[in-house]
Amino acid sequence: MAQHTFTVNGEIVTVDVADDVRLLWVLRDVLGYTGPKYGCGINVCKACTSHINGKAFNPCSVRVGDLEATDEVTTIEGLAATAPGDLHPMQEAWLERDVAQCGYCQPGQIMAAVALVHKVRAEGREITDADLDAIRNVCRCGTYNRIREAIRDGAARM
Repeated sequence: MAQHTFTVNGEIVTVDVADDVRLLWVLRDVLGYTGPKYGCGINVCKACTSHINGKAFNPCSVRVGDLEATDEVTTIEGLAATAPGDLHPMQEAWLERDVAQCGYCQPGQIMAAVALVHKVRAEGREITDADLDAIRNVCRCGTYNRIREAIRDGAARM
């Protein structure tokens, strides 16, 4: 086993696990962050989408040994703390648009949406339909129209 130190949701953590353990299992099983969901484990469904250093990533595809001590991971549990208020503006939009049905994919969907808004704003532009089409998170309930509405609504609030 090896010790790995990095930041999760603003808190510096040290875990003692083998280098090749996927970060998703460290987050869920070692640290108790169950917001990132296990869907496929091969970086396809995106149910585990979280942020690393402000960008969307899928912890099912990252070995904990690949993290640096300076890396900052944000899960859905820590998202609200990145904005004023009780919830992040994207989470508020999700609730108001009644997006979730089963809810399983929603943490990953929200995290992908927030990263997208930050990316397009850094590029000095607004979200386009092509940007929304590029989000590859899978929703088995098929609430894609409401997801798109909530992303646009959440972006306006951010």
